[in-house]
Amino acid sequence: METFWNTIAAYNAATWPAQLLLVLSGAVLTLLLYKRPSGAVRTAMKIYMALLNFWIAGVYYLVYGEPREYHTLLALFWAIMGAIWIYDLAVKHASLERTGHHALFAGVLFLMPLAYPLCSLALGRSFPMMTSPVMPCSVAVFTIGLMLAFSERVNIILAMFLCHWALIGLSKVYFFGIPEDYLLACSVVPALYLFFREYIRMLDPAHSKPGPHVLNALLGILCLIIGGFFTFTLLHQLNLFAEI
Repeated sequence: METFWNTIAAYNAATWPAQLLLVLSGAVLTLLLYKRPSGAVRTAMKIYMALLNFWIAGVYYLVYGEPREYHTLLALFWAIMGAIWIYDLAVKHASLERTGHHALFAGVLFLMPLAYPLCSLALGRSFPMMTSPVMPCSVAVFTIGLMLAFSERVNIILAMFLCHWALIGLSKVYFFGIPEDYLLACSVVPALYLFFREYIRMLDPAHSKPGPHVLNALLGILCLIIGGFFTFTLLHQLNLFAEI
């Protein structure tokens, strides 16, 4: 645990100006997608998302996360997601056009990266040994919000990577004492349902076995189970904090 927080402190202390620039750039591009969407803005956002994922892979994990175990594997995980955005930029899969769906939920997710440092402060942490808006889980939350607000065709591969990362983030609550990661874990359950529901709706009922209605019901059950598991772990963690 000490190594984990020491690497975070070193990362924040050395990169906070760059993190601030990345946060401001993301905010400006998101506002432009809402207010003045254009092909250039959509392309810029995809480039930004690729850069953000490569930043997590290269700077966060390979440079400042080097003392941690498995840091190269985690860097590869985020590099793959960065490559997915580059591929999407080439094939133009995601339109990044405003869908008008899930606007409130997406708006909350866009603000969640800013909630990470606030949660750290509320838990008694101080800079630089605290979570920041440009860390893996906060970037994952922002990505989920972007996909909900601006993707008519959800990239299922990217969605699965993000959902997998949420499960990894949940484990960090126990091993590294970082309850802030519940923000990602709690947001990914409804997002998971919405992503895969849209994917199921695109299936041809005549060629889908089982049918879309059955798949949708199974998806709902799966999300309820995952949500129940997250709720149990949250209550258990709160009980641990009460004992401390």
